[in-house]
Amino acid sequence: MKKILIVSANYYESISKNLLIASKKILIENGFQIEMIKAPGVLEIPYLIKKYIKKYDGFIALGCVIKGKTPHFDLICNAVFKEILNLSTLYQKPITNGIITALNKKQALERSGLIKSKKSNKGLEAANAAVSILKNGPKKI
Repeated sequence: MKKILIVSANYYESISKNLLIASKKILIENGFQIEMIKAPGVLEIPYLIKKYIKKYDGFIALGCVIKGKTPHFDLICNAVFKEILNLSTLYQKPITNGIITALNKKQALERSGLIKSKKSNKGLEAANAAVSILKNGPKKI
């Protein structure tokens, strides 16, 4: 049985919780063993993934960053997304990204499924990607 660690940033707790619920549902339906840990914010997610990289078959990063009036948003998003990709390629393990990057709170609520929207829950998308890779392997084109 494949083991997945979900690392969830709890800075926006209700948003992260809804992402987590959607991720867990998909993983359970597909027979994965799941463990979860919380990070104070998205910036800490890569550190926690690296700390546990040898213990799990795959990882799901969940959280939310909402743009404010300073460049902080861009710096955080760029650093975290780059490091998640680096860890995934370096250790050759799937790390799917369910971190919402939103221009405002309404967008974040829509993308987490807390407000009805045509947008998909990012936790659901990240879990589906992890399932696809770990069950089927990469698809040949």
